[in-house]
Amino acid sequence: MITVENLVKEFGSTRAVDHVSFSVQPGEILGLLGPNGSGKTTIMRVLTGFFPPTEGRVAIDGLDVGEHSLEVRQRIGYLPENVVLYPDLTVRRFLTFCAEVKGIASARRRGRLDEVMTACGLTEVAHKLIGQLSKGYRQRVGIAQAIIHEPRVLVLDEPTVGLDPGQIVDIRSLIKSLGGSTTVLLSTHILPEVSMTCERVIIIDYGRIIAEDTAEGLTLRLRGSEETRVRIVGTHAEVLDAVRSLPGVDAVREEGAVEGVVTLVTRSVRGDALRRDLAALVVGKGWDLLEIRPLPMSLEDLFVRLVHEDREGTA
Repeated sequence: MITVENLVKEFGSTRAVDHVSFSVQPGEILGLLGPNGSGKTTIMRVLTGFFPPTEGRVAIDGLDVGEHSLEVRQRIGYLPENVVLYPDLTVRRFLTFCAEVKGIASARRRGRLDEVMTACGLTEVAHKLIGQLSKGYRQRVGIAQAIIHEPRVLVLDEPTVGLDPGQIVDIRSLIKSLGGSTTVLLSTHILPEVSMTCERVIIIDYGRIIAEDTAEGLTLRLRGSEETRVRIVGTHAEVLDAVRSLPGVDAVREEGAVEGVVTLVTRSVRGDALRRDLAALVVGKGWDLLEIRPLPMSLEDLFVRLVHEDREGTA
């Protein structure tokens, strides 16, 4: 449904997107994850026809964005990062205007307006001026205008910015409900968004793809370098020295020593092998082992490490 091939976008001497290629299958929800300034918004603006590519090809539903701009726009719903709304119109009048502009037949228009306002939680503010709405409700109006014409592809740039926790949950549910019937490309720098909403993740930094997988798959790829929590009954100094001396231990963090129980967190690239060595160490020393378990890497840890390793590799 979405095909991006060797995309490059330059602004003068600045290369905002650097040879990016990916595809999104029909009905899939794909997340573009990256820090602010990584190139996510630029990619979306090229996809939606706002910017022409410097190099490469972008296609929506098999149509080249540059050659078939009008047909592509008819297939896309777009929520930009800073959506432009009309503050002097009511919510219903604005969405009616959007439905007219997007070619929804008059016989279908009223029913579709009701569907969209219900889905986006706008029914109770239907007759309020947009300029009087909170930031959260304005964001909902932005999403409503993006989906009102039932697009085949939905492009959402930071869709939950400015929403309160309850609204975020509602919008996540709405986005997930669209998957399967609508292909969704979602851009965010908020890590929980991709794990809770997206089926697949592309991590972008400095305009380049540095990782692509499911959120779970990305975590598994880096599990070799992980933390292990161990609780040992023994003398603090002896336990600490012995654990630090094990091959492959990169760092040891103390979490306490209470009544003869030493709690440590180790970091190592050896994963399960280190845990076997820790168990053998405890048995060999005649200590008691109360706990030994891997600590799952959070998506935040994963993201920071991927970006750090990529920047070190290109320095």
